Amino acid sequence: MDWFPLYNSLRIAAIACTLIFFLGIFSAYYIAKLPRVLKGVLDVILTLPMVLPPTVCGYFLLIIFGPKRPVGQLLAQWGIRFSMTWYGGILAAAVVAFPLMYRTARGAFESFDETLAWSGKTLGLSNTFVFWRIRMPACKQGIIAGTVLAFARALGEYGATSMLIGYTPGRTATISTTVYQLWRTNDEGGAFRWVLVNLAISTVVLLCVNLLERKKQAGREKA
Repeated sequence: MDWFPLYNSLRIAAIACTLIFFLGIFSAYYIAKLPRVLKGVLDVILTLPMVLPPTVCGYFLLIIFGPKRPVGQLLAQWGIRFSMTWYGGILAAAVVAFPLMYRTARGAFESFDETLAWSGKTLGLSNTFVFWRIRMPACKQGIIAGTVLAFARALGEYGATSMLIGYTPGRTATISTTVYQLWRTNDEGGAFRWVLVNLAISTVVLLCVNLLERKKQAGREKA
């Protein structure tokens, strides 16, 4: 059994999750401070991939980063090509999974007691110190839950990934695209094995999310 799809899926999901971890946190933090109208517009734009079909997201990525598009041609001059490359899957997974991280982080920040931050500032603490040492620890349960969900979404991404990077064994194959290709070629046994692998990973992810939710609820009860 070729384990490349598992390795490729894990590295794509891990890198994408790392990127959207920071992008999601800082987007949620700074957008929450914007005027209501501007905040509403940006909120719609950033969460749109969550409600659009993944194939539509993949289509838009091809429109922007395709090899015959201006942006794609410009990146190609620098040796960067997102279409039909494994790291193009990072872009596709990040776009689709970003809304989960953003929405979860924003919910965590909105539930944060701002008096804690104000108290820190009155003591002369910098905004950076308050953010990383006061705000983030208080919101860590929600942040971690959003990270786990985003990782799971990136790991299971199919629509946008298949449109942008396709399926090439040993190069761009992921678990999801491998399942489809094996099923399409009537290899139901191989497809079922990969389904079981994906099912095991998803079960572990859901157990982690449930554990975090229980810890969060227990913390609220103690408070």
